[in-house]
Amino acid sequence: MRFDELELDEQLLDGLYYMGFETATPIQEQAIPHILDGRDVLACAQTGTGKTAAFILPVLHKLSLAKSEHIRAVVVAPTRELAIQIEQQIQAFAYFVNVSSIAIYGGGDGHDFDVQKKALTSGTDILVVTPGKFISHIQNKYVDLSKVEYLILDEADRMLDMGFLPDIQKIISETPDSRQSLLFSATMPPKIRDLSKKMLKNPAEISIAISKPAEGLIQGAYLAHDRQKAALIRHLIADKPNYESIIVFSSTKKKVGDIVRALRGQGYGVQAISSDLDQKEREAALRKFRSKETRVIVATDVLSRGIDIQGINLVINYDVPRDAEDYVHRIGRTARADQNGVALTLVNEDDVHRMMKIERLIEQEVMKIPLPHGFGSGPEYKKGSRGGHGGRGGQSGGRSQRSKGRSGGGKRPNYRKGGNNRGKGPGKNRGGGGGNKS
Repeated sequence: MRFDELELDEQLLDGLYYMGFETATPIQEQAIPHILDGRDVLACAQTGTGKTAAFILPVLHKLSLAKSEHIRAVVVAPTRELAIQIEQQIQAFAYFVNVSSIAIYGGGDGHDFDVQKKALTSGTDILVVTPGKFISHIQNKYVDLSKVEYLILDEADRMLDMGFLPDIQKIISETPDSRQSLLFSATMPPKIRDLSKKMLKNPAEISIAISKPAEGLIQGAYLAHDRQKAALIRHLIADKPNYESIIVFSSTKKKVGDIVRALRGQGYGVQAISSDLDQKEREAALRKFRSKETRVIVATDVLSRGIDIQGINLVINYDVPRDAEDYVHRIGRTARADQNGVALTLVNEDDVHRMMKIERLIEQEVMKIPLPHGFGSGPEYKKGSRGGHGGRGGQSGGRSQRSKGRSGGGKRPNYRKGGNNRGKGPGKNRGGGGGNKS
């Protein structure tokens, strides 16, 4: 379905036109009509399906129909990085629409807190918040949510995993029963169902199947004992000198520090990203990474969802994530926007069963790559096995899938009626562009 078939405001369509967005993704096509009709929505859709636009576009449309001096919409996100990204997308989509927004998150100094307080007390159409920081403002008694019309929870499963349920319940209790509520989650465990029953009224339910790895993504796995991993990562990075942007994922903050120490002094920039850093340090690290000043980022799963960094050449999973869905989120950082990418996973003897679970989820076997010469033997790749495997790394086949190479270019999509004389469109600094994956 094309966006001009969704009965959105003409000014919103102008913004989409200049961002090059022509066709709605499945989550957008299914969610936007329900939200425009005023229904609550319970949606299961992962990062990269276009879910941000699915809830932001119809809310912007409805907010543009009338003005108010009150806080009208609240979007709750699990991390500062995701909150910032959503707010940037709002600015891009609302380029021609008179709707204001601000992101409220922790990690700043007293000045940042004062700026947020001023925005909260003077009235802002849309707030994009992280639960903990927003609760601290609410407890100071100057936040009025009594006129909120729209409450959106994004990455709800991640927020519950992080222990934010009490904060979310408090935020819900501060908003009126008359609000329209939207709950978006990458997975739908029982705890999300329980929350939806308390938050939503007769919701429209939408489920977008978890995306399979991108066509241009080459996946591989090395069967390696923990003692072999540091040297193996150094070898893999040294073996790919033309790869400018690399992310190494670890499941724990402690391992992040160990990996950074193992990689430093190799002739390239390495930076850690975890909750141990304050907000300014994390933003500075991401800026250096985007500008190619830092070649390797070592991160926890804070970067696996919702962080849009283009041009990632290689993702290395230092360990296998506990949830199979998190594997898809991690490797989805590369091979975006029809580009190629490589995702390599290090599998120790305890993680074999998790890797098998991932292969069942993505419905394909990940190619097992032999350990390089001199590394010795790794674990066997079979259920319940903890032994060595003669140095071959469990090479059991699995075909690497390479992109067929789609040619880009051509004219900018013109799906609007009435010609092209649209005036000046959003600049690149407004958060737009890069494909319809908001």
